[in-house]
Amino acid sequence: MGKREIKHPDKQVDTGAYSAAVEADGWVYVSGHASLDLATGEVIGDDIETQTRTTLEHIRRVLGEAGCTMDDVVKSTCHLADIGDFAAFNGVYSEFFTGVRPARTTVQSVLPGILVEIDVVARRPRE
Repeated sequence: MGKREIKHPDKQVDTGAYSAAVEADGWVYVSGHASLDLATGEVIGDDIETQTRTTLEHIRRVLGEAGCTMDDVVKSTCHLADIGDFAAFNGVYSEFFTGVRPARTTVQSVLPGILVEIDVVARRPRE
């Protein structure tokens, strides 16, 4: 089984030793993304709605590079700096996933400088 690196098409800044996503055997594993300006590494937005929207837009772009859409996501893991932001986070999250929504885990985590981080697993459509 081979694996293929998937890159974010807009990423210009080094944010660590990892791939934006990896495809293996038709499955696409997207690393944790946050609300970052990919040219500077600076955080975008200071509220949970902006950060969630930007994070999910980054994930959408990476999935597109892998030949997937948000509808292909089967699992997501969401980390919130403050679980009290859940309702506002969930409102934005719901805009990105309609129909059969992915299985999801949402937890409060220590996230220095950001309010949300999300990773997903998607299944590439069969050709």
